[in-house]
Amino acid sequence: MILITGGTGFLGMEIAKIFVENKEDDLLLLSTSIKKNIKLKQIACDLRNDQEVETLFQNYNIKTIIHTAAKAGVWGDFKEYMDINFKATELLLDLSQRYKVERFIYTSTPSVVFGMESIVNGDETLEYPKNYLTHYAYSKALAEKLVLTSHSEALQTIALRPHLIWGREDRHLIPRLIQRYKIGKLKQVGNGENLVDIIHVKNAAYAHYLSYKKMKSDTTFGGQSYFIGQDKPVNLWSFLKKILELRFNNIKLQSIPASFCYFIGGVSEFIYKLFKIKKEPLMTRFVALQLSKDHYFNHDKAKQDFGYKEIMTTDDGLKDLREFVNQL
Repeated sequence: MILITGGTGFLGMEIAKIFVENKEDDLLLLSTSIKKNIKLKQIACDLRNDQEVETLFQNYNIKTIIHTAAKAGVWGDFKEYMDINFKATELLLDLSQRYKVERFIYTSTPSVVFGMESIVNGDETLEYPKNYLTHYAYSKALAEKLVLTSHSEALQTIALRPHLIWGREDRHLIPRLIQRYKIGKLKQVGNGENLVDIIHVKNAAYAHYLSYKKMKSDTTFGGQSYFIGQDKPVNLWSFLKKILELRFNNIKLQSIPASFCYFIGGVSEFIYKLFKIKKEPLMTRFVALQLSKDHYFNHDKAKQDFGYKEIMTTDDGLKDLREFVNQL
């Protein structure tokens, strides 16, 4: 059986679809609650609950885990990020070893190697930075390191690093983009020339399937991380405007210097921490850097090691978005 954590989420469901299309239909989708109108087998489980998770392993003969579940975002409680992103991964790995799971595919993020500087055509030799600007990146980096060091003959592990997953049914990036533009809160950060990696959800899902097939055919494969994305990086602000143009006319965005946004982000973080405000600030230092600096990667290693390739082009992905964008 193949367990997909976060299985009814944006990426998890797309992974499930591509596995079913390829006749791998012995799937179990794990999420915090059972979702309606999904025909595949589901289970509700809190990954922070040791007993609930172990019962899952006792009741099902799990041979592969695709671990997409995570707490994302740029703001929030440190303990919650650690519990969901690191400790839950640690628990899954421990139980995988005890219950003889054979393969563990971890959905990581390029944020684990993002410090404060631009990344231009970065590859997997990039080191983890000494300091992180978000609990998300820090907790995911700790989890990724644990996943990779857990690789063995008995348990194959890898970490995939998709960047800015987008597509139809996205619940985060595109809805927030549309909403901020609607209320006049969307501003261009920096000169608008920065290049970034993106990945359509279908390509991200396909990478998970291909790495699974590689693991099955080569039991020595694993223990490494992989950047995955569209064939070419995009100009971030041109790409965002193309999404907005699917719904709005005459897109115009006010430009704000990146250095000013970074300063405002730092001040906002200080105030929000001081007064223990849970709501996410409109700007943080991490967001200012992500929106203004280059951060794109070389995908050759994934292409060479498990045959990764783009199955949804950026242009086709944008065309496929129109109906979805107009419903938001």
